[in-house]
Amino acid sequence: VLAGSPYHIDPEINHGIADLITGEGFVVLTEDSVCYLDEETLNLRVVDQWTYHSRLYKAASYVSGTSDLQLIQLTSFGCGLDAVTADQVAEVLKARGKIYTLLKIDEGSNLGAIRIRIRSLKATIEKKDESIINLEKKFDQKNVPFTKQMKKDGYTILCPQMSPIHFQFVEEAMRSEGYNFVVLPSVDKDAVEQGLKYVNNDACYPSILVVGQMMNALNSGKYDLDHTALIISQTGGGCRATNYIAFIRKALKDAGYSNIPVISANLNGLESNPGFKITYHVAKKAIIAAMYGDLFMRVLYRVRPYEAVKGSADELYQSWVVKCKENVRNGSLKEFKKNVYKIVKEFDELPITDVKKPRVGLVGEILVKFHPTANNEIVKVVEAEGGEAVMPDLIDFFMYSFINARFKETNFDGKHKTTVLCDYAIKFVDFLRKDMIKALKASNRFTPPSSIEHLASKASEIVSLGNQTGEGWFLTGEMIELIEEGAPNIVCMQPFGCLPNHVTGKGMIKALRKKYPESNIVAVDYDPGASEVNQLNRIKLMLSTAFKNMKKA
Repeated sequence: VLAGSPYHIDPEINHGIADLITGEGFVVLTEDSVCYLDEETLNLRVVDQWTYHSRLYKAASYVSGTSDLQLIQLTSFGCGLDAVTADQVAEVLKARGKIYTLLKIDEGSNLGAIRIRIRSLKATIEKKDESIINLEKKFDQKNVPFTKQMKKDGYTILCPQMSPIHFQFVEEAMRSEGYNFVVLPSVDKDAVEQGLKYVNNDACYPSILVVGQMMNALNSGKYDLDHTALIISQTGGGCRATNYIAFIRKALKDAGYSNIPVISANLNGLESNPGFKITYHVAKKAIIAAMYGDLFMRVLYRVRPYEAVKGSADELYQSWVVKCKENVRNGSLKEFKKNVYKIVKEFDELPITDVKKPRVGLVGEILVKFHPTANNEIVKVVEAEGGEAVMPDLIDFFMYSFINARFKETNFDGKHKTTVLCDYAIKFVDFLRKDMIKALKASNRFTPPSSIEHLASKASEIVSLGNQTGEGWFLTGEMIELIEEGAPNIVCMQPFGCLPNHVTGKGMIKALRKKYPESNIVAVDYDPGASEVNQLNRIKLMLSTAFKNMKKA
């Protein structure tokens, strides 16, 4: 059975592999010709959300229980979806002792290596007796739930780092609600090596880094693995991020840690854990935590490059961190409002020089954008090179996810109930953010965030709002917001193989330059093997153009 996407099955794409296989004495079938014969119900490790993925899994299941069938899967280098399916198909086949054969179909037309793999499969089959298959041995993913008793027992819940400036407050929010919550370190180079060890290397950089952080922590000896749980957000969208939880569970199994529960933090009902609930109080405190992070990014990054006394901006920031953590713990909106106005006022009055520097917007895949290890500390790089880093708000990514429900209801017959809930969530966040916006508007130095409706409206002039996978249209909207707010110099950070970034990020640069001639955008790849020197050179080249444009103005 030859399995893969419709693209891979095309003889013009796969160099006629079907003919090569028949030449070795096999009869070739495609996965769609056998998948409907499978009558088993598999409990998969991954989230099954793509049509041809479903065919792959059903075909693999049928092959695993049939003595005279084998499966060969065709994949492409760098295709993240293939990274999800390949491991799962292999697990389904190996559960019953079947051989898993993977062939990568790429630009090269040399079939020598492929011919060797096929002949190797043939030789193995001839030596192996497959006439008897134990049908009771089928793949069955058993997930360990996080129970109420685990919460009472004080299980340590390890959370992967994404944005240190935000997650220091998120940690306090969760701890105040009774969870023994630990956010992993912000700079962890060993995490990349651990991720490459435990994750399919065709998966995206963020998934490698997220799993690597967790495995590095578990292997560190710092935690009691019999009283430790992991937590990961799960969007439910088409991005591979929905399957981060599946990557984590495979890594745990491979490392011998299958007893460790993995909590899915989601609002879509994808998974439930009795001991972890996103209640009103949890949500309110988490939003307050995220807003403090967003506020500090706006005020700290705005004044630090110009501070009259070196270190004064960071000193002021650190003095407020302690107070804000206390507010996150108590969840007082009155105190939050009071702190917001004071923070803006004190940063607005911090002595600065009158030097002019180019403002550099930072956008891209959400984890690479905010995680210092993932982006090689891009904020420090920009400031060291004489620029001012401008980072759009984290909370807007969640607002983008909420507003997508409206488009789905109008164009895809979406659920009205879901739209109502998302509209309520947008209003709730806007209500909590209104004082921050007022304070920033009244300041002399700072600008408030644009509404998510404004971003959607502007983005729709260039790209369809139907682009909702990963950062989708929101990435384009962020770049427009930055250009309109005086930060036309932009670094678009993209992991290799991240299709949404390449379409709605790098793919929109030409259209943005046409609409906004002053825009100066550079796309920079961030991956485990990416050259930091090359990244720095591209950023410096963009900044040299920015300095020239400043002189012209």
